[in-house]
Amino acid sequence: MEKHPSGIKPETWLVSAGRPTEPGAPLNVPPILASNFIIGGGREYARGSGTPTWEALEAIVGGLEGGKAVAFASGLAAVAAVFDQLPVGAVVVIPEDCYQGVASLSARGAERGRWSVQRVAVDDTRGWIHASAAADLIWLESPSNPLLVVADLEAILAAARKPGAIVAVDNTFATPLNQQPLDLGATVSVQSATKFIGGHSDLLAGVVTTRDDGLWHALRKSRELTGATPGTFEAFLAVRGARTLALRLQRAQQTAMILAERLEGHPLVARVRYPGLPSHPTHGIARRVLKGFGTMISFDLLGGAEFADAVCRKVRLIRHATSLGAVESTMERRAAVPGQEHLPPSLLRLSVGIEDPDDLWADLDSAIRSGAL
Repeated sequence: MEKHPSGIKPETWLVSAGRPTEPGAPLNVPPILASNFIIGGGREYARGSGTPTWEALEAIVGGLEGGKAVAFASGLAAVAAVFDQLPVGAVVVIPEDCYQGVASLSARGAERGRWSVQRVAVDDTRGWIHASAAADLIWLESPSNPLLVVADLEAILAAARKPGAIVAVDNTFATPLNQQPLDLGATVSVQSATKFIGGHSDLLAGVVTTRDDGLWHALRKSRELTGATPGTFEAFLAVRGARTLALRLQRAQQTAMILAERLEGHPLVARVRYPGLPSHPTHGIARRVLKGFGTMISFDLLGGAEFADAVCRKVRLIRHATSLGAVESTMERRAAVPGQEHLPPSLLRLSVGIEDPDDLWADLDSAIRSGAL
């Protein structure tokens, strides 16, 4: 693995890591479109040995997270590889508010007798500390999706836990620029590179990073045996996208704060969920554990599902689409997603992009006001 040079800031690492260094080599790692390699050089078949393109992505994210990374075909493939490490009969603890893929995967495993599942509120720090003593997998997500609750990772990750337990943090919303789970004591940090790492809504990829060498090898073996390998061109695009992560995140976070403050004062908005607002229930924790408040805003409209759906149809600059973390702003009503029906019916999740904040506000305000008619 490419080491993180002492004194190099993350913004510089994003640009410099994962590049060839040999004289005459290309400046960027190209997409290596090969499934097999000539025997004798240590690399024989891509599914088991990887490719230089995958390794460039792993070098960037691994160094950024402060560990060794394994790239996967998608964020959910990365999640599944972590769950794949569990013995039959394991105890799994996940947040009440979390990515629907994690909820579905854990529930399916429980139905088949693979493990038992407990759910704990993201902000129930005592509940997490208590559950950690007997859990085989503690799965944390902070900020959570889509309610944007921030967990007290410092306290939870410092708690005593069962020997051999895996403590995983889904770091997708925060990104490694805003949060360093491995430094706080997590076993693994998980990124859906589909989101902020790629940043352009044009790829599927996931990355798991750990400092446990044995677990790193086990994750690579899971990738090999399940065939959850990243596409070469997807890895190439993720590397290209990662180069601008710091700039994109800085701009989008600034805009998200502006929009959150304006939404909080809107007469047709009932509640704004953004960790950067002093009114947010876990704002104090967010100030302590996060370097930035992120680009995601969830807000509840003063109306029902039909009103929220109308707003989604009426936006023009903001795209009515799922997913997040890209250069373009997207928005959706999360309770319309299968498995998310328990959420407030008028809750909209907004992923803020890098557009001009005034243009985004004009679009959003107009859609809200016309949607109410």
